[in-house]
Amino acid sequence: MGLRLHIRISLAEQKLFVLNEKEAVIASFFVSSSKFGEGVEEGSNKTPLGDFLIAEKIGGLASRGTVFKGRAPVGNWLSDSGAFDADSDLILTRILWLSGAEEVNENTHDRYIYLHGTNQESLLGCKASYGCIRVSEEDLIYLFEICEEGTKVHIHL
Repeated sequence: MGLRLHIRISLAEQKLFVLNEKEAVIASFFVSSSKFGEGVEEGSNKTPLGDFLIAEKIGGLASRGTVFKGRAPVGNWLSDSGAFDADSDLILTRILWLSGAEEVNENTHDRYIYLHGTNQESLLGCKASYGCIRVSEEDLIYLFEICEEGTKVHIHL
């Protein structure tokens, strides 16, 4: 869109804020970060802190409810929900794959940390994920449309 938007995610509030170039909040949403806390350790399932970039956008043509495994569509939660475990941490609809912009979090892309849709929207606002930032499907579709690869993301306590 040519806008200089960026994203801030407050883990204390479990909220994501979209800001314009003048630092004005233009949208905010509840999210869910890791139930294991914050950190950058490989295999920790923790949400990393610091500065990031949206490295890749995946699923732009996918229908709402598309389930992704290994970043490939494998079904649809809305029409095939019986094929998936309702208690699992499904990755739905879109993926905004983050890469670390600092030395301390440079392994973020290799850890497969995403902003993604979830089948557990009732847990948004609570720490419940396995490292990624869960977003409602509706809010994720909006983010996917307004953010470009290279959009800055800052995750803080």
